[in-house]
Amino acid sequence: MDVAERTRVTPASLLHGGADAALVPAAPATDRERMVLNLFFEEQDDRWFPGDRHIRPLLRRMLLGKPWISGQRRVLLNLCAGLDRIGVRYRVNDYRYIRKHPEELACIIGRPFVLDWFAWKNPLLLGVAMFDHPVQAPERLKDLQTKAVLVPCTWYADMFRPYWPNVEAWPVGIETDLWTPTPAERKSVDVLLYDKVRWEHDRYETELIGPIRRHLEAEGRTVEVIRYGHYKEDDYKAALARCRSMVFLCEHESQGIACQQALSSGVPVFAWDRGGPWRDPEYFPHKVRYEGGVSSVPYFDERCGVTFTDADGFVSDWSEFWSRASAGAFAPRDYVMDNLTLENCALHYYEIAQAAMQRHAR
Repeated sequence: MDVAERTRVTPASLLHGGADAALVPAAPATDRERMVLNLFFEEQDDRWFPGDRHIRPLLRRMLLGKPWISGQRRVLLNLCAGLDRIGVRYRVNDYRYIRKHPEELACIIGRPFVLDWFAWKNPLLLGVAMFDHPVQAPERLKDLQTKAVLVPCTWYADMFRPYWPNVEAWPVGIETDLWTPTPAERKSVDVLLYDKVRWEHDRYETELIGPIRRHLEAEGRTVEVIRYGHYKEDDYKAALARCRSMVFLCEHESQGIACQQALSSGVPVFAWDRGGPWRDPEYFPHKVRYEGGVSSVPYFDERCGVTFTDADGFVSDWSEFWSRASAGAFAPRDYVMDNLTLENCALHYYEIAQAAMQRHAR
């Protein structure tokens, strides 16, 4: 799908590949010296006939209503929103333009099958939603002009670097003007239990999730549960507005956007951060063994909350966390405002793209 250059893209337009995005005037003269970014994002390949990837989401929306926004799509939406704010122009999925300009950088954010659609001659900036691990990458990637590979956090970059030298950590920004704190007097629930346990869920329901919930209820705490992949974004936002704290359960995170949305909303987090090796069952232990600094909260400090490693650690440290949360001793939004705003992260992305082209010019 060919999409004209623009400086502002709405989430609604990008949900269907950008076809309905409004055209807007060119940026002011002061911005014309900046490089225009060529962004490419696709969640789906064609399945039955050429171009059906554009039709299937429309049919699903008609049948099932507003779709759940995936983490990869959220990366594109928030990057574009940040670029809008700092005045950097970009094109989205303009394949016709990029074919005619092989000297320009192509920033491929989405799935790797985009690399198969034609013979890319451009220098490439890949990520952050391309490959879970370099062992997954096809051999032909070596023949492309890959100038940098982006992953969402430092521990993930460390895992990639033995395979690829030009790997950088880049987190997408959080919409801090959307995810805002609710006054304490309007809170009605003590704990939001966010369940993002992806593997062996039955096991962890017995070993972790169930014991945590029972401990909270035995203490008289009110608990609301939300499970990853089973809610709409508006439901999550409303839950954060009701809840005074959040218990975040996930084996590991490369960024943890949902957790950071909670932090931006002023909700302190008690996070399961078990450490140990990267245990994605598609890779561990038969393909990849990486044991360096894996975390479920790679963007987190003492302002955000507290971490624990297992059910026993939860029980022993919960009272202190709750006491501090009740006293307003945490400042989670401050952490996000210092590190993860749309503007700061979009500027970081632009600087990485600039550096990639400078390497290409040498």
